[in-house]
Amino acid sequence: MDDAMGPDLISDLPQSIIESILVQLPIRDAVRTSILSSKWRYKWASITRLVFDDKCVPFSNDREVVEKSVVKFITRVLFLRQGPIHKFQITNSKLQSCPEIDQWILFLSRNDIKELVMELGEGEFFRIPSSLFNCGKLTRLDLSRCEFDPPHSFKGFVCLRSLNLHQVLISPDAIESLISRCPLLESLSLSYFDNLALTICAPNLKYLYLEGEFKDICLEDTPLLVEITIAMYMTDDIAEHFEQISNCNFVKFLGGVPNLEKLVGLIYFTKTIELYQVNFEDMVEILVILRLITSSPNLKELQISGSSNIPVSVDTPDLDFWEKECLSDSTLNKLKTVKLSEMGGWLHEIEIIKYLLGHSPVLETLSIIPCVFDVENNLKMLIELVKCQRASTRAEVIFTRQ
Repeated sequence: MDDAMGPDLISDLPQSIIESILVQLPIRDAVRTSILSSKWRYKWASITRLVFDDKCVPFSNDREVVEKSVVKFITRVLFLRQGPIHKFQITNSKLQSCPEIDQWILFLSRNDIKELVMELGEGEFFRIPSSLFNCGKLTRLDLSRCEFDPPHSFKGFVCLRSLNLHQVLISPDAIESLISRCPLLESLSLSYFDNLALTICAPNLKYLYLEGEFKDICLEDTPLLVEITIAMYMTDDIAEHFEQISNCNFVKFLGGVPNLEKLVGLIYFTKTIELYQVNFEDMVEILVILRLITSSPNLKELQISGSSNIPVSVDTPDLDFWEKECLSDSTLNKLKTVKLSEMGGWLHEIEIIKYLLGHSPVLETLSIIPCVFDVENNLKMLIELVKCQRASTRAEVIFTRQ
């Protein structure tokens, strides 16, 4: 390579630098460097990060052909490898459950694996082999569409800092036990779980993401938690359950997170600081929002987005609700910024604005973005807002278009 073309400076670089270059390439291209020269034949074999995505083998419309190619390629790469493997990631939509997965994970358990990501395509769930529970150096574990059943002898992942379980078949007791046996866990994500009552004990947890049908959530030992994201899917049974216990449940839920900085919810039944698709015709949902706000003493910023698709109720709004549920002595002592979008001027929207203005002594800005810029309707809303008492003399109400 260094005759007519000049000296081969790259091949003579330290192996650590070459590895840092190769690891930036797609795994297929990294392996193909073996054909450059005899010097390069096995340079790829010591890279410590292996990522197999949809582009790791040539494209084909025949799914079975692609799946066989992916299995063969991964197996070949693993067994030609030299040295430890710090990251092994499969995010391949064509690959489904196959017997080779057991061999791969067994191999990884013997090679100091630190990060394991398994996201296979649609199809039969694969069962996690027992060899995974011998991966004592794991710092990150992402699993999708699998069966996860830790053995009774499992003592936990003592180095694990990030755990992500998506559509994983695992018993509630096993989830709680797994979490409690990961003493360094900082980030936890659980998605697509059904009718789950969950108690979380994780003294080093900082970030929590929950998505699914959760019947109850208890944060028992999470003093360092700073960010929570919750996306709850509500069945009628779960909605009734929360309606019955929401008062004590929110105090219990939020009381154990004194350092919480951000609380975000994504859909339907919103227990959040950033509230999306709020139904202001649903009294249960409004009650939950009030419980959340009044149980958040450190709240500084609140964003609420209404649902512009919700029809106005023909029934007379129960305005006595606000006198019964809004405690006169409740104060949002740190709330400074409120942003309300997709507002239609409905009576309960006006009432929550009145509540926020009247109970936020340090409020600086309350901005309102209507769902439709209708001059007559917006004028009525402005007239109502002018009448509102304000706890903060500095509070500025801004009415804008989107």
